[in-house]
Amino acid sequence: MRSYEELLKRALTQLPENIVKKDRFEIPKVILQKEGSRTIIKNFSTIAKSINRSEDHLFKYLVKSLGTAGIIESGRLTLQGKFNEDTIQKEIDDYVKNYVLCKECNAPDTTFSKEGRILFVKCMACGAKHPVRGL
Repeated sequence: MRSYEELLKRALTQLPENIVKKDRFEIPKVILQKEGSRTIIKNFSTIAKSINRSEDHLFKYLVKSLGTAGIIESGRLTLQGKFNEDTIQKEIDDYVKNYVLCKECNAPDTTFSKEGRILFVKCMACGAKHPVRGL
């Protein structure tokens, strides 16, 4: 029978080294420009980089959830239709909640991994993984 201290030391040696991160995770606020019946997210590539996700995955999520069409051009996303900042910011916040933040420790340090046909969000901080719906 091992003592509590031995088990604790063993558990600590198996944790990733870079789990202590003190800076606060913040999603950049959406900067919109409206041109006729189109809405342009001017800082789209900045948002995708800050949440550590591909522009393509975030794009697919937004056009599906907003029920519209769009195109990515030089770091900007042009959406068909008129949308306000609150609506788009809410969709991005929902994306972060579902596809970026770890369900166990709430850390944003996650990556996608695919096992068979199932897409997982794997946390680099605590090692947890949970399945997510594909797009």
